[in-house]
Amino acid sequence: QVQLVESGGGLVQAGGSLRLSCAAVGRTSSSNAMGWFRRAPGKEREFVAAVSRSGSNTYYADSVKGRFTISRDNAKNTVYLQMNSLKHEDTAVYYCAAADLAVWIGIRAGQYDYWGPGTQVTVSS
Repeated sequence: QVQLVESGGGLVQAGGSLRLSCAAVGRTSSSNAMGWFRRAPGKEREFVAAVSRSGSNTYYADSVKGRFTISRDNAKNTVYLQMNSLKHEDTAVYYCAAADLAVWIGIRAGQYDYWGPGTQVTVSS
């Protein structure tokens, strides 16, 4: 069983930056395909970014492409989301998620089996 914990959220002004971290615990957690999702107030959960098991492939939602970067450090069992040029519309609870080993990279929520509790990101305008 994989357990995930996000950290790094907080309050930031528009145009600022934050780096989210997701620590994974589990026998195979270091090699799971990983993703970031977010849920804004009153809205459905949406895909943000994904990274493959090796870290060699990434995929981003159009809304964050060029501003956010997903990366992983398998030796530390940690996945990161570097968020630059933040906008008010980025305000949301951000969740990291882990897929099973059959998935190389996932862009749909249904491909992920494990979810962290989320961390709040608030961008002031």
